Amino acid sequence: MKIRSVEAIPLAIPYRRPFAFASGKVTAADHVLVRITTDDGLVGVGEAPPRPYTYGETAASVVAAVRDLFTPVLVGADPFARERIRADLGRTVANNAAKGAVDTALWDLAGQACGQPVHVLLGHAADEVRAAHMIGLGTPKEMVADAAGMRDEHGVDAFKIKVGRELGVDLAAVRALRAELGEHVELYADANRGWDADTAIVASRRLADHGVSMLEEPNPADDVLGRRRIVAASPIPVVGDESTITLGGVARSLLDGDSEAISVKVARTGFTDSAKIVGLCEGLGVTTVIGNQIDGMIGTVASVALGCGLRALARHPVEVTNYLLMADDVLVDPPVIADGRIAARQAPGLGATIDPDKLAHYRLA
Repeated sequence: MKIRSVEAIPLAIPYRRPFAFASGKVTAADHVLVRITTDDGLVGVGEAPPRPYTYGETAASVVAAVRDLFTPVLVGADPFARERIRADLGRTVANNAAKGAVDTALWDLAGQACGQPVHVLLGHAADEVRAAHMIGLGTPKEMVADAAGMRDEHGVDAFKIKVGRELGVDLAAVRALRAELGEHVELYADANRGWDADTAIVASRRLADHGVSMLEEPNPADDVLGRRRIVAASPIPVVGDESTITLGGVARSLLDGDSEAISVKVARTGFTDSAKIVGLCEGLGVTTVIGNQIDGMIGTVASVALGCGLRALARHPVEVTNYLLMADDVLVDPPVIADGRIAARQAPGLGATIDPDKLAHYRLA
């Protein structure tokens, strides 16, 4: 089996409402569908959600990287030769979302060729995981309404709270959320690099008072000494996310004392490097959780597959609800969250079937 063709298809899908966080705001899903076809007719898919304010990628840059740099490497290659392909793609620096989508599509092909779901190929640690919901910035009333709706409609009991604004505003939202949701609900916070180190140290202590379990990316990643001061002073674990986007970056962050836990994302490191990162962290006794790059449905399906595939991830809630922000998507069968849980798909590969009519409607080229 050889790769016959590679497509990078830009999409524009409206959101029901904007999603805001300390480093930006998203009002539409300007994602890229990567589709890889083999000479025996199998089609693997991956989703690239570019985040220019975090990684420097745009939909146009993802399309260009896949078309001009990656396709010449991929066409004619064995889709099972992921390590060789990873090395070839690695000669191009950055372009993390583009690489992640390619790797996701390769695993989709491998699963289809073997007749097995991706989560089974990864290790089959579980068949379902707890769902976590990411609450965007807003007024305390808006943030509570968002969380309560997710709890009441989908049974979700784990929430990531976006913070990183003026500390008093953020703490008011955290207090309101804890009061509404109760003590049994898991809350953790993500500042998206929005605070300086001194503010983050104070914030970590105040957040701990409200039972917040972790603090993700509290300050700019290039403030290395500030980050280490936060880690030393914080009563709750500091999680690396945007500052730990490669295997080597994770190793450096952990060994340098910049992070105490790591968030992995299929959208950023695919399945191959995500599994390498999880293995590294597991060996060091470091917690790993699955984050969300404001993924669409394909990215959500992939995140669930990763979470169900690896034991270290299956024990923690997985951020999988953000596709519900989108007014529509291109999958035939949307993911389903019920009783606070979401199941891995049992079809070979990702089990992600594209609706050709929706693809035709939302594609830009």
